[in-house]
Amino acid sequence: MTEKLMYIGGEWVKGAGTREVFNPADGTKIGIVTDGTAEDVKKAVAAARAAFPAWAGTSVTARAALLLKIADRIEELAEEFAAIDTADNGKPLRDSLGDATDSAACFRYYAGLIDKPSGQTYLTPDPENFAMTVREPIGVVGQIAPWNYPLMMAAWKIAPCIAAGNTTVFKPSTLTALSSVRLFELFDEVGLPAGVANLVLGSGATVGQEIAENPGVDKVVFTGGTDTGRQIMKTAAETIKGVGLELGGKSPCVIFDDVDTDIGVDWALFAIFCNQGEVCSAGSRLILQDTIYDEFLEKLAARAEKIKVARGDEPGSEMGPLVSEEHMNSVLAHIETAKSQGARLITGGYRLTDGELAKGWFVAPTIFADCTPDMAIVQKEVFGPVLAVQKFHTEDEAIELANGTDFGLAAGVFSNDIARAMRVVRAFRAGITWVNSYHPTFTQAPWGGYKQSGIGRELGTYGLEEYTEVKQININLAPGRVDWFEN
Repeated sequence: MTEKLMYIGGEWVKGAGTREVFNPADGTKIGIVTDGTAEDVKKAVAAARAAFPAWAGTSVTARAALLLKIADRIEELAEEFAAIDTADNGKPLRDSLGDATDSAACFRYYAGLIDKPSGQTYLTPDPENFAMTVREPIGVVGQIAPWNYPLMMAAWKIAPCIAAGNTTVFKPSTLTALSSVRLFELFDEVGLPAGVANLVLGSGATVGQEIAENPGVDKVVFTGGTDTGRQIMKTAAETIKGVGLELGGKSPCVIFDDVDTDIGVDWALFAIFCNQGEVCSAGSRLILQDTIYDEFLEKLAARAEKIKVARGDEPGSEMGPLVSEEHMNSVLAHIETAKSQGARLITGGYRLTDGELAKGWFVAPTIFADCTPDMAIVQKEVFGPVLAVQKFHTEDEAIELANGTDFGLAAGVFSNDIARAMRVVRAFRAGITWVNSYHPTFTQAPWGGYKQSGIGRELGTYGLEEYTEVKQININLAPGRVDWFEN
């Protein structure tokens, strides 16, 4: 296998060591990637700083043209990108294809956004003075992406960053770097200027840490676990650099008794078991009204047991393996803790080992009923196919349960009473919310959370603004003496 390299200053660069890449469906080796160091980050930062003035001064038309070329190439190679992410991450091929489509759309959206009106003008008390604001690129941005949506998270970060005129030092997860390498091959192919986008591979402890602490990085943007985000924030404080953090979630899905049970069950399954539950915004807490509780759980368990769990490239696969053995063991440990704390297991709760599944990191769709707010399964992010179900009687109780964690990324409510649904959704302390659906999101709308789910927003116009600084400009239309001092 050919070693996949880093991309620094327009050149493909070998690191100090190598790292093997495995398919989580069967443990087979599918690639070898170079392993970078802090010195590689320093070289990438230097390249990004050198490229910044010219790139920031490039017209929005020229920048947009390059982003559109990237979008076109992602679309043309969608099946290739999907195959890479399915082999690398484990997710079903249909999910990976959707990720490729969304990634192309993200580059295309920001190509179309950057020549639109921005900034403001102001009427001042003095008619001879004119005031305005403009938005300018920040500079060099360090970007650290997670493993659950490898290609799409790269697009979410890189597209608005370079569209705004910044340069980037990008680090993908060590578990799922292959599609990022392929993406940077496209950058090279379409003629993105050297140093505008730099790819550094390696661990969070070395590469990620250097990105966070390097004084040449003007802002660091991270998607991943809350504990790591907290550490990045502390490190970034040393150089007073900006931070953007999209962190964990323990998101509620509230269902009232006026909802058709079959429809509610369908959405509840999608909310938690989509992408193996490896979604920061997964509906991992189902909050059910007591009058439908037993009937709903019976139908929910029956349908969960019919989910086709298989390797992602198998036809009809609906849920793939977890990303690694280490992560699978973490999910299984959460399951054992839930059992020990008194949660009632109604389905799943074990590793799948039948036939070929024994070679990979598969966990059965798992549902715990009768969960209480003090349980770890309610408070801690599992990041796997594990659902905690809680019961409520009144609307106020549902809201209290929904807001009863340190997280605030996402939340959904289902009710045919739209006035009630809107009362509840307005009461959610969460950044991404749904009424009578769960998960659908759009490049045009902002993504981010409240509380310990993060700082800042990705996507939409908000996502572009995160990569800009606001400059105030004051213009004296009648220049002359100020006569502030007598002599």
